[in-house]
Amino acid sequence: MLVLTAPCGEMLILLILGSEMDSSESTIRSEQKSRKFLESLIGKQPRDLLLVIGTAISAAVAPGIPGLCSWRSCTEAVIEAAEQLAALYPGDVAEFCQKVIKDRDLLVVAHDLIRKMSPVSIKEKPNFFQDCLMEVFDNLEQHIQNPVLQSILRLMERGTMVLTTNYDNLLEIFGQQQGKPIESLDLKDKDKVHQWARGHINRVLHIHGLYTDPCGMVLDPSGFKDVTEDPEVMEVLQNLYRTKSFLFLGCGETLHDQIFQALFLYTVLYTVKNKVDLEHYMLVLKENEDHFFKLQAVMLLHGIKGVSYGDCFKQFPEYVQELTAQICKQRTPDADVGSTTLLGTSSVDCAKRKLGENGTDSSKRIKQSDNGVPTI
Repeated sequence: MLVLTAPCGEMLILLILGSEMDSSESTIRSEQKSRKFLESLIGKQPRDLLLVIGTAISAAVAPGIPGLCSWRSCTEAVIEAAEQLAALYPGDVAEFCQKVIKDRDLLVVAHDLIRKMSPVSIKEKPNFFQDCLMEVFDNLEQHIQNPVLQSILRLMERGTMVLTTNYDNLLEIFGQQQGKPIESLDLKDKDKVHQWARGHINRVLHIHGLYTDPCGMVLDPSGFKDVTEDPEVMEVLQNLYRTKSFLFLGCGETLHDQIFQALFLYTVLYTVKNKVDLEHYMLVLKENEDHFFKLQAVMLLHGIKGVSYGDCFKQFPEYVQELTAQICKQRTPDADVGSTTLLGTSSVDCAKRKLGENGTDSSKRIKQSDNGVPTI
């Protein structure tokens, strides 16, 4: 408020609703608009969801590691590490730097890069690619900054399954820091994949492999050949798409990823009948409205609802946190289970201890829910 004295002695009161207030109100309106949630999504039980974690989660969690931000930045970081470690001839470094800029298919570039650093065979050791990856992902635990992993852990504690397209193990590291160990697995271990699909939620399935095992990383559609030709594994994945609502977090352009297309679009989504019985969701940036609505239309053809989390990436972590809070408000049909009973190897023992401490009737036995999660 600004008070001015006029020559005639009258007091003129001038209320200034300056641009700062307008800006503040605009920001509030924008945030309120970005916080709208689909009722069909927040009405889901956590155990009815399967999270698919993409690159944007890693970028939000550890912004200090450029190699986690995108395929391009990861490839550039590997090339830089190879140059520093003298693992590539200078001429090859320059050639690959040009390829990263010009080539649209970065997976091909990454595959060629691996072959260059392991000339005999990408499946044989030793090779320098693993050293470069270790350099790129060095000290991951020191770079975790964002609480978005806490939201994912919270959903896992309530029965949500998780698979990721990422090569890093940030979620597992965070779980260890919280005293809730999470096991990493890939599609090569069929027995553990089956166990995971039956509800062993203290595991994360890395469908592209993990950076700690470079020889097991999938860098092109042919890497899924053994999986797509295995009827048992494909039945597991198809059954999950029939029984779970997939929620894609930080996946962005995943539908254009050739690897994702090879495993999901052509061998899972298109072969599962009656897909309309379940709804699937993907959080998407709405920076450009034309691009967003075109992508949304394409995703609907695949049975996936594109949901805007806002018009800038900074809104993504907070949106995930609030979305998680909304979903976790839903009470499960079974009695509540302490978080420690869902993550970790001694879940039943923890539940029994809680019963003893609370003086609960010992006749209440530990039973298994439909998805294999211990409940009371």
